[in-house]
Amino acid sequence: MDIPQGYKLLFRSSPFLDLLGPFYYREDSEGFIVGIRVEEKHANARGLAHGGLFMALADIALGYSAAFSKDPPLKLVTTTLTTDFAGSAKVGDWLEAKVDIQKTGSRLVFANTYICVDDERVVRASASFLVAS
Repeated sequence: MDIPQGYKLLFRSSPFLDLLGPFYYREDSEGFIVGIRVEEKHANARGLAHGGLFMALADIALGYSAAFSKDPPLKLVTTTLTTDFAGSAKVGDWLEAKVDIQKTGSRLVFANTYICVDDERVVRASASFLVAS
């Protein structure tokens, strides 16, 4: 499947992300934008992108963006992840998550994202992360 211009394979993965992916990213002036093309393996029984895919994308985008907002990157652990589903996506759609870092403290980081299909916001998510030592 084709990937939008400017995206590269996500620079870090894990066994779990390898099962779901491939995930892609690009950088802009505000940080990372993370994306994935919805495949058959991501579909629920209704043929739409499973909510778990949206939640995984949100966690990846929020966590990577928060971690790499500092130099050296922070070591973070997700403490909360809240998602609101306002739409859906079908197989073949490109999902894109752009992140806003709300606050970086000495112990916690707070961030928000919207996941879009084209220009339509289909998921709103927010998370907090514990800064691990």
